[in-house]
Amino acid sequence: MSGFVRNAWYVAAWQHEIAAGQALARTVLGTPVVLFRTADGAPVALEDRCCHRALPLSMGRVLGARIECGYHGLQFDATGACVLVPGQSSIPPGARVPCFPLVERDRLVWIWMGEQGRMDPAEIPDFHWLDHPDWRAKPSYLHIGCNHQLLIDNLLDLSHLPFVHPTTLGEMGVAETPAATERTPRGVRTVRWIVDRPPPPMLAKLGGFTGNIDRWQIVDFIAPSAVILDVGGAPTGTGAPEGDRSRGMSNRNLNAITPETGTSLHQFWAQAHSAKLTAPGITEGMHDQVRTAFLEDIAFLEAQQRRTDSGPDAGRIDINADAAHLEARRLMDRLRAAEAG
Repeated sequence: MSGFVRNAWYVAAWQHEIAAGQALARTVLGTPVVLFRTADGAPVALEDRCCHRALPLSMGRVLGARIECGYHGLQFDATGACVLVPGQSSIPPGARVPCFPLVERDRLVWIWMGEQGRMDPAEIPDFHWLDHPDWRAKPSYLHIGCNHQLLIDNLLDLSHLPFVHPTTLGEMGVAETPAATERTPRGVRTVRWIVDRPPPPMLAKLGGFTGNIDRWQIVDFIAPSAVILDVGGAPTGTGAPEGDRSRGMSNRNLNAITPETGTSLHQFWAQAHSAKLTAPGITEGMHDQVRTAFLEDIAFLEAQQRRTDSGPDAGRIDINADAAHLEARRLMDRLRAAEAG
């Protein structure tokens, strides 16, 4: 799990987190970054380190299209170039800080920290459910003290649901039903259908199901930074496994996973739903239920990281349920090796 894939798009922030006139500090792929908006609203990302005496620029002020260092007042423009040094008329050669390209899309701010010649906005993962009129979602953020691969493992292997989330997402049919795994052009997909089983507590409450349901879990990992879950259920026998979900409840669990360091990450997530769009409290209730489950996950993920750190050479075994995330790990290893080569 060593190293980062750098030639890729990662989420730096939700759009609303970067407010006019304010600086936001965030570490991405081990690099401190300061995010702010210019006077015309354009987002900017610079390395959060003044080239003079290394004070974080996020401790300074945003002044129109510039950011001012809080230590000696040097000002930097949106390209990272130093444009003012108080008390002198000339700018020292090389007085600038690195600038990172940003793209705002689907309520998210994506950052590129790799080779400039490799950058292609068309490769930004599709999160259109966040602002599509036929869907509702509440954006959210979690900071987790573990390597980003552990969260990818967690989301690709949902057999843990009945054990970690018995009061929200859990039902033994998930663990007892094998999932099919396949490679996709940009990642890994795992598909599981749990047919004619009781609904888990969250679906029973928000979907209004009173009898058994046919439940689907289709998880797409888009390397190296996104995991999108197509999940939901419909009353048994109404045609969902054959493609008719009209009597069910479809959801998308959307996750943009950005490594902070080798042992911490930013999770930008939302639970989007297409049913009961105008029903009061559904979006918030679904968000709160999923957040409860994610907090349960965090306790396990951070405990995994602590044990991994204390025994990095300890042996491990694999089971059938590991197929998807093992394939994802192999893919990530290939991407890192390609960049290193």
